[in-house]
Amino acid sequence: MLGDPVLREVADPVPEVTDELRRLVSDMFETMYAAEGVGLAAPQIGLAIRVIVVDPHDDDTKPFALFNANVVAQGSETDKGEEGCLSIPGVRDIVERPSSAVVEAIDIEGKPVRIEAQGFLARVLQHEVDHLNGVLFLDHLSPIKRRMALAKWRKSRE
Repeated sequence: MLGDPVLREVADPVPEVTDELRRLVSDMFETMYAAEGVGLAAPQIGLAIRVIVVDPHDDDTKPFALFNANVVAQGSETDKGEEGCLSIPGVRDIVERPSSAVVEAIDIEGKPVRIEAQGFLARVLQHEVDHLNGVLFLDHLSPIKRRMALAKWRKSRE
C-alpha cells in the first residue's frame, strides 16, 4: 500500500528460481486477479525481490512471471494511457510512456528471456519493472497532477 517503504526500494535480484518462488508467483497471480489487475510486482506485497506477474488479458499473450526483469531498451515514440496501481487503489491518471520496450529477465523455468513488447504489454511491463526500481506511476505525473492524485487517495482512505 502507498506509504510502505518497500515500494520505494530497489528490489533485490533473485539468485535462482526455486519451488518456493513458483509458489509465490501462484499467490501473486491469485492476488492480482482478485484485485482485477493486469500486473503485480513483489514489492507491492511487501517483498523487496525482483519478481513480477503479468496478464494483459489479450488473446496473444498468456499470463507469465518474470524474475530479475529489467527494461533494456525503449522506443523513441510515446503514447499516453490511463494507469492505476493496486498499491494506490481508486487512483488512476494518464501516463506517457514509450510505446515499445525490451525487457530481459528469467522465466518461471529459470531460462533467460527477452520480450520485445509493443502497446499495452509494453506499458504493463514498464509499470511493473518501475515497481522493482522503487518507482510508482505517480512519479510520471506532473507535480500538480501528483498532488491531486495523492489528495484523492487520502480522501478515499478517510
